[in-house]
Amino acid sequence: MAPDPTVERWRRLLAEHAETTCALERELQDGHGLSVSEFEVLERLAEAGDDERRIQELADAVHLSQSATTRVVGRLEKDGLVLRCMCSNDRRGVVAQITDDGRDRYAAARPTQRRVLDEHLSPTA
Repeated sequence: MAPDPTVERWRRLLAEHAETTCALERELQDGHGLSVSEFEVLERLAEAGDDERRIQELADAVHLSQSATTRVVGRLEKDGLVLRCMCSNDRRGVVAQITDDGRDRYAAARPTQRRVLDEHLSPTA
């Protein structure tokens, strides 16, 4: 039976994602004490115009469940990189806000993340 080209493409995509994610985890953890998910949350917060986002918005942006995002934000809060507060417009909502230390850690880790992405995903990689 001949291989299905769509399935083969899917498998290549999964392999590329796994390889890139493992390299990112290793480099970000060793160099900056951050997981890929923690870096992604910091990046979304750093890119936000007011430096804060609702937890559900973060979950959607980083492709995690709301509970997983809450755990990531909790770890970042424990490390002093983000603050959690009640949403000012909707007291039922919780927002995460990046701290100055979080912004500094993100800025230090960003070149590492971009380098790994370039190494694994650039057209010449």
